[in-house]
Amino acid sequence: MGSMWRKMTATALAFAVAGTFSVTAAAGEKGTIRVGSKDFTENEIVAELYALALEDAGYKVERIMDISSSVIHTAIINDEIDLYPEYTGTGLISILKMDPLTDAQEVYETVKEVYAKQFDLVWLAYAQANDGQGLFISRKASDEYGITTISQLQENASKLRFASQGEFDEREDGLPGLEKVYGPFEWASSKVYDNGLKYQVVESDEADVSPAYTTEGRLSETDKFILLEDDRHVWPPYNLAPVVRGDVYKENPEIGEILKKVNETLDTAAITALNAKVDVDKEEYEDVAEEYWESISE
Repeated sequence: MGSMWRKMTATALAFAVAGTFSVTAAAGEKGTIRVGSKDFTENEIVAELYALALEDAGYKVERIMDISSSVIHTAIINDEIDLYPEYTGTGLISILKMDPLTDAQEVYETVKEVYAKQFDLVWLAYAQANDGQGLFISRKASDEYGITTISQLQENASKLRFASQGEFDEREDGLPGLEKVYGPFEWASSKVYDNGLKYQVVESDEADVSPAYTTEGRLSETDKFILLEDDRHVWPPYNLAPVVRGDVYKENPEIGEILKKVNETLDTAAITALNAKVDVDKEEYEDVAEEYWESISE
């Protein structure tokens, strides 16, 4: 999660089996890379893209998918997987327990340096895709009031109905954090809705604005919803990047260039569209990843 607020469900994965696989780099022979993923759509898609890229480069890949977000860091430092897609903000805040930073490059450089020293883990080049906290507004309200940024939202809050999920109003990285930077949001009305209903509520014109994570699939429906720009940079970035065991990277340094070719194509819009194919169109994530890989590897 991208973010630290992602669900952390238990996994029944048997890591002992995964432990029988190892990376070998004998002369003229490429070994097996154990690629892991967290247990939500976006991370599955990106992990599968990494796996396909490695296979095309001649590696054998062991897929160890759907690991609970709460234990995947433990899995890699315990040599149960070799690499997985992580989020820079998650590394900084959830793993390293450091204060939030808002500059993407600074966050990346910080986690890269500390992970190397503390865990012997390597952060490879990060993607522009940012799965962080955000706010979206209905296309209708955006057009009516000329709102595309959170600054403009704050200025027009008294005309707008807010669909909260309750905790957003209390969390430090929610409304309180916004108001410290942007000023008070004096909504026309504010009601609490279940997170799963937010798009339905806005689409049916019961509300105008709601919190969201910035790569949620339905945000690809730009005729209905507009993701607002955090123009004063309140929220920390959650850029995607592969995290690799140090010993694996040392034996296989070309992994960096192989996976960089994937990440160079992944911006927030691209990830949102891929998520939509799974979460909205109900396609299988493996099929979505394979189709995308074919489109970028031709």
